[in-house]
Amino acid sequence: MDLVALQIFKAVAEAGGITKAAARLHRVQSNITTRVKQLEERLGTTLFHRHKRRLVLSPEGRTLLAYADRLLALSSEAQAALRDGAPRGLLRIGSLESTAATRLPPLLSRYHLGYAEVRLELVTGTSGALVTRVLNGDIEAAFVAEPFTAHGLEMQLAFSEELVLIAPKGFGEIRSAKDAAHLPVLAFAAGCSYRRRLEDWLGHAKVSAERVMEYGSYHAIVACVAAGSGIAVVPKSVIRAVRPEREVRIYALPKDIAAAKTQLVWRQGHRSSALEALKAEMRKMGSVPISALAKPGAASRASRSASPRRRAARPARRSSAPAATR
Repeated sequence: MDLVALQIFKAVAEAGGITKAAARLHRVQSNITTRVKQLEERLGTTLFHRHKRRLVLSPEGRTLLAYADRLLALSSEAQAALRDGAPRGLLRIGSLESTAATRLPPLLSRYHLGYAEVRLELVTGTSGALVTRVLNGDIEAAFVAEPFTAHGLEMQLAFSEELVLIAPKGFGEIRSAKDAAHLPVLAFAAGCSYRRRLEDWLGHAKVSAERVMEYGSYHAIVACVAAGSGIAVVPKSVIRAVRPEREVRIYALPKDIAAAKTQLVWRQGHRSSALEALKAEMRKMGSVPISALAKPGAASRASRSASPRRRAARPARRSSAPAATR
């Protein structure tokens, strides 16, 4: 809809006539009259009635005026946002359920304090589902865990997680992946990166789960593991938050399975002031060193450049057996 036509319509409605509206807008009366008639023809309805030498809004005109006010206000807001570059409007992001519960509260609290004119919306899901929503434009960015398909995405390292295996107290000790053979696995739906890591760990040992039972939250997963339903892989940050040590056994996993990175991802080439502010806030909080940001592979290059002393301190042979911590 033509914003100029709405501006003229609004001026006529407020002034109660063509003459006063023309003076307010510095236009000739014939131009105002023509634009109002064209708007009525386009909408197929009468917007004004004449009453005692004044133009008064018809019921349809009153309806249009409410929308005109909102559309013109949004137009002004958009122009102001583009002029000063200050973050404002809606920022819709996605997150893993564990990240939303344990990692994001301090970050989003700081963001809200610094950018009160940005309205944040958060949705949760598996890494696979969130990546699809980012690529489709449903959400602007998402916090997802590796591994995931990065084609068409840019990313910034957000958090480093350590995954652990939890099992019921009544199960036998799990010293290796083979000890977990034919046990039920509790996990999120297909597309969950942590579930994929657990399945890879079992697969490398040429064993498989008895079955996979899918849940929608870590609280439910931990509770069902404690009740004896099966085993699960969860981030250590969830263990710190839920504190289930008395109900479950916690096992360390091999480093290649346990070390997980959470990335903030967005569509390649996409930019917005609200998203840029979020990325800057992450850097301020010291989530990761700036040298490790953005480009896929940067983190792995950084790890390869570790000092010789640190490399020498590592064990020469990596065991695939998990060590019980409780």
